[in-house]
Amino acid sequence: MNRFNLIVLVLLMSCTLATHTAGARPKSGLVATIRSTPGLVALWDFKEKEGHARKAHGMGKFPLKEVNGSLPRIDEGILSGYSAQFSGKCYLLLPHAKTGALNIHGPEQGVTVIAWVKWSGEQTGFVGGMWNEYLDGGKRQYGLFVSLPYYNGANQVCGHISLTGKPTPPFPYSIDYSASKQTVEKQQWQCIAFSYDGKQIKSYLNGKFEPREPELINHTKGFEGYPEGLTQTKNPYYFPAGMGNNGSDFTVGAVLLKAGMGNFFKGQIAGLAVFNRALTEKEMNLLH
Repeated sequence: MNRFNLIVLVLLMSCTLATHTAGARPKSGLVATIRSTPGLVALWDFKEKEGHARKAHGMGKFPLKEVNGSLPRIDEGILSGYSAQFSGKCYLLLPHAKTGALNIHGPEQGVTVIAWVKWSGEQTGFVGGMWNEYLDGGKRQYGLFVSLPYYNGANQVCGHISLTGKPTPPFPYSIDYSASKQTVEKQQWQCIAFSYDGKQIKSYLNGKFEPREPELINHTKGFEGYPEGLTQTKNPYYFPAGMGNNGSDFTVGAVLLKAGMGNFFKGQIAGLAVFNRALTEKEMNLLH
């Protein structure tokens, strides 16, 4: 191979590598910034290989173990340079008895959940939190979702909070979630998040909060007290009741439904952070 051909080959290989990693390189200093932000409970950067528990930085290691198979490690990610590939079957779990400081609850208690994801766009996806929709009538607590279409959250960042763990009367499901005004793009790395300060839930996309105007909520007409349906604002979502201590496991990538595990997240997750307070809009913008 002559010198000219060698140079061409090297350039082609460099272009291929750049294309493969575009938008997915570790952001310098981001992990250190997250770890130094007050209130951090846990930060998972998904650097572990498949078959191994994903361990956190923060108040504990909180090892998340694979269930229903294994999650391949992909050489692509915003925090560690890696991410976990979720295909709609396997998920991660930390039993309730081991949740410790992740068991965030109380009448005025705040919480923030942030994740760096590449979503397939295929379906409702649970990203992370303490959320169980079935056992004992429901053990919902807090959870970050992508796309909850039933109550006006299709293809949006949704932050769910529950006091009782059960559906919201008089409706058949829990309606108490914020939904971002912006839509989540498919197959693109994005930062999704929600915060709760004990009164309001706010959903963020790429560090930005955008308010929504009051709107008629789908599937609420004809219920007791709501003959014409419920009109409310989805972002921020007013919910002063607080978070219950309802006994859920902490899961990533799926939640327990009546028919079994469901709401599987499909795509890649490169990072997940939980804080025991509501981060400010300035902090959200800095961390995205």
